[in-house]
Amino acid sequence: MSALKHRVHYLIAALIALTLVISACAPAAPTPAAPAVEEKPTAPPAEEEKPTPVSPEEIPREETLIFDIDGGRVVDPELWNPFVPGNRRDHGFHQALIEPLFILNYQTGEIIPWLGESMTPNETLDVWTLKLRQGVKWSDGEDFNADDVVFTINMLLDNAPELIYSADLATWIESVEKIDDLTVQFNLKKPNPRFQLDYFSVKIWGSVSILPEHIWRDKDPLTFKNYDPEKGWPVFTGPYKLVSVSPTEFVYIRDDNWWGAQIGWKPLPKPRKLIWTWAGPEETRTALMADRQLDSLMDITLGALLALKERNPNVITWFDELPYAWVPDPCSRTFELNLTKEPWNDKDMRWALNYAIDRDEIVKIAYEGTTLKSRHFFPAYPPLDRYVDLAIEQGAWDLDRLWKHDPDLAKQIIESKGWTMGDDGYYYKDGKQLTLDITTHEAFIEKQRIAQVIVEQLQRIGINATHRNEAGGTWGENFAFGNFEARVGWQTCGSVNEPWASMDRFNVRWLTPVGERAPDNEWRWSGPAAEEYSKLVDEIGSLPLGDPKIDELFVKAMKIWFEELPVIPITQARKIIPFDTTYWTNWPTFENDYIHPPTWWQHTHYIIHNLKPAKK
Repeated sequence: MSALKHRVHYLIAALIALTLVISACAPAAPTPAAPAVEEKPTAPPAEEEKPTPVSPEEIPREETLIFDIDGGRVVDPELWNPFVPGNRRDHGFHQALIEPLFILNYQTGEIIPWLGESMTPNETLDVWTLKLRQGVKWSDGEDFNADDVVFTINMLLDNAPELIYSADLATWIESVEKIDDLTVQFNLKKPNPRFQLDYFSVKIWGSVSILPEHIWRDKDPLTFKNYDPEKGWPVFTGPYKLVSVSPTEFVYIRDDNWWGAQIGWKPLPKPRKLIWTWAGPEETRTALMADRQLDSLMDITLGALLALKERNPNVITWFDELPYAWVPDPCSRTFELNLTKEPWNDKDMRWALNYAIDRDEIVKIAYEGTTLKSRHFFPAYPPLDRYVDLAIEQGAWDLDRLWKHDPDLAKQIIESKGWTMGDDGYYYKDGKQLTLDITTHEAFIEKQRIAQVIVEQLQRIGINATHRNEAGGTWGENFAFGNFEARVGWQTCGSVNEPWASMDRFNVRWLTPVGERAPDNEWRWSGPAAEEYSKLVDEIGSLPLGDPKIDELFVKAMKIWFEELPVIPITQARKIIPFDTTYWTNWPTFENDYIHPPTWWQHTHYIIHNLKPAKK
């Protein structure tokens, strides 16, 4: 474990740069939320870089880049609406087609301008002005401009809370207006120093997608699928066009008329064809990379990685030795309960589960020692660690109690609630066995392995826990509608450099009845304690980043949260993400850390533009 901690400390040190830069987004003076680091325009590519158009089948392997689909099989491969619940974007949709306004670089802390050039607040942080890049065009040749941004935001506001991001934006935006073709003004209901970072900078995974008004203006955004190959749909600004779809494979070819190359901002990316594919179990997917038929593989186990490297010595990872993984990912792993279901709506029973869980055993078995147990639901980043340390110092967060593995205490609590042990080794009350149904996403082996260990631990104390996988779309929908009992997930995700984003996930303002879609607080934490906690969170959200008052409010909120334990923190997320250098080089690694490595995020645009052919 010492080697692991040594490597993790190196990675966390790199994140300090992110902290220092992003913390600058709380000034009273109207400055950017973080420095926008503009890259110098490059000359348009030479003619030889624009090969004669050929069919996708004619593009050779050495000019093809193949990705593993992070979330597994895509249930509806003809759904290309990025805002309807249940849509997928990890199959190339937001890595090849949808370009973001800005990209947060975790390794440097910089916010990289993309479709946007700058986004600045006024002195009171309640008016933000977005400047767009000149010369951007949609893939059908129409201009990308302020009309598209205003249309997209108003569409979301008009359809809140039904569309993704709409409830969040409706919370903050009073109105949005076009100043000129390249300038948009956001008028907020209240100050928000995090506005650019949270919604338009790919802080975690993705960001608000801007839509082409000329295609969407007469469509119903709740039903429009945005897919018609004969019309060239979907239309976005990215350097690739979609050419074929299926539940397990998506093919894109490079658009040699891409706007970025035309105006000399960036040369065309080197790969002429992109494929996102899903081959099923870990063994099948690693076999593809071993045979050099996959260039980017999603998260796999340590054992699978070591076997893969034996078969294909060209495979690399973020670290070249333990822990190999990019760790910590910003979404820690948590054991989550539906708080409307008995007996888990009782905080004492949630603490019984906590005492039954042995995090050290989870790290050893589920992770083969390649991660750390969580102190909090935050990722273990320096700025967030400071807040956790403060809560511990002031007695609001008892880490020894959280990490206490005490099966006997767990049983005492359960028995104090009227449950008695039956002859079969399980607890009963009023003739009903104490069971717990734990679900996981079918594509995510990391969470499945956590669940398997937790099941064994709960079985040992007399809870008949079971585990089953669900299709990704079903699993997500069940969470949103409250149709689950327990799950291993990561939905406390949000905070990177400040505490509000993750804390707000538990806010009672998101409370939604079971059977209706919840935009947040899908666990449905409620009651007087949740209400008091939410008031504190709301106050934190109104303050500039770095305001000294946040410390006091955070400690008070954490004291409430800790006693209630609405979600049980388990481990820090780790992602072993292998890259094959047989055909493509210059993948991001710890030694070549030009950006963070997760290729299911929208910042993958930046990675693709930096890749180089292995053979010239």
